[in-house]
Amino acid sequence: MSIDLRAFFQATDPSRTLFVNNLSDVKYYIDFSTVRGGDIIGKLKQKITFFKPNEPTCTLFTGHIGCGKSTELLRLQAELEKLDFHVVYFESSEDLEMTDVDIADVLLAIARRVSQSLDKITLGEPTRFNDLLQGAWKVLNSEVTGVKVKLPNVGDFGVTSEKEKLSLSVGIGEITTRMKSDPTLRAKLNQYLAPQKTNLLEAINRELLEPA
Repeated sequence: MSIDLRAFFQATDPSRTLFVNNLSDVKYYIDFSTVRGGDIIGKLKQKITFFKPNEPTCTLFTGHIGCGKSTELLRLQAELEKLDFHVVYFESSEDLEMTDVDIADVLLAIARRVSQSLDKITLGEPTRFNDLLQGAWKVLNSEVTGVKVKLPNVGDFGVTSEKEKLSLSVGIGEITTRMKSDPTLRAKLNQYLAPQKTNLLEAINRELLEPA
């Protein structure tokens, strides 16, 4: 019996994330809970859905590269969505410069992805975000970059002129993209955002999560 080595490698490549909702990936999934000290994902699910369904929780989930962290978290996402939980999952490397990460960068990335996932929900005018992003845009349009930035059909702060429509993800996405690609600009924006961390976190909770 001959073996297609290329297909075998692609099927067993530890760097490839398995998506449990994908039928072609399910057949490659192996439950390693017995050698990992128990069903960790099951415990996380129980903590979120049973013990604290209406309270915020925080869990540090670590492991070596290729050990299956993303695969397990996607499995948790699928399990939570079956119970009608709204899950926001994203790869941090898509929004952050991984060699130079500040807490403000993380909060902006979270705000962007959360608002992006709520694009079908009409929320009120994000007053705090308006103020925070206004300051960020001023830095973005400063003489440091030498370029004036204005998104088409979107206000300077990433929020449409119509109060009932929220497009924070577009505005924040433009800011985070420029922060990621320009170290000088990232330093300037972090200098502005550093004292605003509490306000930024409060804006995420009050103007995005609670209304949603």
